[in-house]
Amino acid sequence: MYETIALNIKSAERIAVLTGAGVSTASGIPDFRSSEGLWTEDHDREYYMSTDYFFHDPEDFWKKYKAIFRMKLLKDYQPNLVHQFIKELETDEREVSVITQNVDGLHSLAGSTRVLEYHGTLNRSSCPDCGRSYSLNDVMKVSVPVCEHCGSVLKPDVLLFGDLITAHDEAESIIEKADLLLVMGTSLFVTPFNLLPYLAYEQENTTTVLINNEPTDKDHLFDYVVHDDLSAAITKIKENM
Repeated sequence: MYETIALNIKSAERIAVLTGAGVSTASGIPDFRSSEGLWTEDHDREYYMSTDYFFHDPEDFWKKYKAIFRMKLLKDYQPNLVHQFIKELETDEREVSVITQNVDGLHSLAGSTRVLEYHGTLNRSSCPDCGRSYSLNDVMKVSVPVCEHCGSVLKPDVLLFGDLITAHDEAESIIEKADLLLVMGTSLFVTPFNLLPYLAYEQENTTTVLINNEPTDKDHLFDYVVHDDLSAAITKIKENM
């Protein structure tokens, strides 16, 4: 199967790549939603990481936000083999677009040029009143970051619970143009991200590939399904390219 997947990747001209937490775990970033992830340690985290709580108590929100996402460690994380592989797929003849659930920015750090951060990013925050944007460095200098222009408490550019998803239409447009959909490291549990493979499934000329360390309830949507460690699977694919 690895040889067939490699052949499909090599022949594709437009590849859409969907990535989830499993792509970043090899970089040392915990999967917050896995059975061993941080989200299971405190069921109130979903409430604390919400837009409602941000506006209710922005100071306590920032304290919890930085702890939950281990913000102090963010710059210690580096792209891994999977991020690098996706970047290496880009050629003059092949267009590769990444649609990622991950908020760590590692796809861009690896050099991928077309990255849609479906759930936002930890690397920026914005003023909810005047819209000015601030870097991670700015945010980490103080316990509660505020806008230098208007004094409002900054809101992280991560999609919080209760926020509207604004990237879905663009993600659909990318998939509609792709002749190969490669999905990696996601359980396809979170809606509406998990609706995206259905679009490729309905397209006659789009080959679909899923690589994940365990089965998902969307496996039936794919032409090729691999249940394996991502790094091991990518190594095997590269050996056949």
